Amino acid sequence: MSGVQQRQVEGDEDGMRLDRWFAHHFPQLGFGRLQKLIRNGEVKVDKAKVTTSTRLSPGQVVRIPPIDDPGVVKPVTVNDDDAQFIRDMIMYEDDDIYVLNKPHGLAVQGGTGMKRHLDGMLKSLPNKKGEPPRLVHRLDRDTSGCLIVAKTKQAASHFGEVFRSRSARKIYWAIVAGNPHPQQGEISCFLARQSTDDGEQMAVVKNGTPGAQHSMSYYSTTDTASRRFAWVTLKPVTGRTHQLRVHMAQLGTPIIGDPRYFNIENWQGAPGLSYGLHLHARRIAIPLRNGERLDVSAPLPPHMRHSFETLGFDPDRYDSSGDPEDGI
Repeated sequence: MSGVQQRQVEGDEDGMRLDRWFAHHFPQLGFGRLQKLIRNGEVKVDKAKVTTSTRLSPGQVVRIPPIDDPGVVKPVTVNDDDAQFIRDMIMYEDDDIYVLNKPHGLAVQGGTGMKRHLDGMLKSLPNKKGEPPRLVHRLDRDTSGCLIVAKTKQAASHFGEVFRSRSARKIYWAIVAGNPHPQQGEISCFLARQSTDDGEQMAVVKNGTPGAQHSMSYYSTTDTASRRFAWVTLKPVTGRTHQLRVHMAQLGTPIIGDPRYFNIENWQGAPGLSYGLHLHARRIAIPLRNGERLDVSAPLPPHMRHSFETLGFDPDRYDSSGDPEDGI
């Protein structure tokens, strides 16, 4: 492609994130390359600067710079193995959505150097119109569990609004270092993206800091293994990047296996404890388009189940079976 384009947002793209809009219209454009174009101000919406998470509205005009660039990532090659890999994750399916049990270690979206990711593999399951399923929310690469994918643009618009309006209720399980004090409560603070020697990550900042966003989560201690470990049930109210990971670190009980936010010096684990981030999107409840409410739970990934057994935690005995809309 050569030259700048101006493209109008369609009616069925209402509420779509800018990065997902580009992924749909320009699948050959890598996420890292898109981020660079946005940082340089080459991508705009109605002549205004944007971020990858900017939400679009029908009638808005997106400025698209020349993107036929040698740095562009080629489209992900899909095959029957990818399709079967996704089918094996499906816990629930209807005409609108899939609810997947995303495995630990699988990236949801592409990034710099990221060749294999769920968003790319979804192209192997097109709908009747030949359109790939669409992500309506995200999980970190190393977070496992419930992930909702829309089959159509209309469904993506509906469920995107469900998540923006906080009508979706999500329950996470984590194993943390130490015991939270108090045993249950609320974490509320402002987060902003900051640069570090290891790249960008989220940090707790003062209100009014450029880029700061309010974040809020509820937590409850479900069980403990002496004073060294705790099984914590988490309910995010907002949906900021790395929110639960930062919140637990801020509380002084960081999540086991967190490569970015585990901040206890000279800490030693326990024999038999698994490697990897111990954070799992256990349960999700959402309103469907027909007015009914869907409630799905995902089994623990192998590494967390092994650690539960090592520490004596029983996920079946202490499962959160109440209404996820209630406090925890």
